[in-house]
Amino acid sequence: MLGDPPVVTLKRHFERPSAAQVEALDGVPTGFVVDLMMGQGAVDHRIKPLWPKSAFTAPVLTADCGPRDNLGLLVALEVAEPGDVIALATGGFEETAVLGDHVAAMAKNKGIVAFVTDGLVRDVDGLIEVGFPVYCAGVSPNSPYKSGPCEVGTSVTLGGVAVRSGDLMVGDRDGVVVVPLEKIDEVAAGLADIQAKEDDMGKLIENGLSAPGFVKELLASDKTRHLD
Repeated sequence: MLGDPPVVTLKRHFERPSAAQVEALDGVPTGFVVDLMMGQGAVDHRIKPLWPKSAFTAPVLTADCGPRDNLGLLVALEVAEPGDVIALATGGFEETAVLGDHVAAMAKNKGIVAFVTDGLVRDVDGLIEVGFPVYCAGVSPNSPYKSGPCEVGTSVTLGGVAVRSGDLMVGDRDGVVVVPLEKIDEVAAGLADIQAKEDDMGKLIENGLSAPGFVKELLASDKTRHLD
């Protein structure tokens, strides 16, 4: 091999969703978003907010750190734009944290709106005091190195879902959903319809509905084999 490999691989320029596209999905429940993407798009169920009131909607800047290292996260802090969420991929490494309260405070100063990682975090009391949304797979006081190699701005896999810088992330207590950039408008266009269906179902339940109507029809059809 000729020379040493780069410590940092960086992609600064990528298409981002417009402010209107971000606003269109802001505050929308993650369940609605998933329903409008054929029931898919949520990252691994273990990636959850550290505290309940952590909902966010934001364009993604990716950072691929690999195990036991967070140099990519620190590079991402430098190049992120206000309003971004940093999606930090570690390959699901479970032996060290990748961020703590000081990093979160710097991110908040930068205008970043949230962190999402498939790894672990630490300094929970400090993170809560910073008041910065952090979604992670768990907590450990072990600390990472800052050695690299790392990639920032490139495509990653986080919690089993492919994530590109410029995609949109929506997070709430249920978890995190990734909306590919090219699907944002399609999802936004379907929100009124899904809200209407949710409202209709809610009214039926309030009026005593105890099981979906199609189940009774299914049981009365030739698609059901009755054993007694």
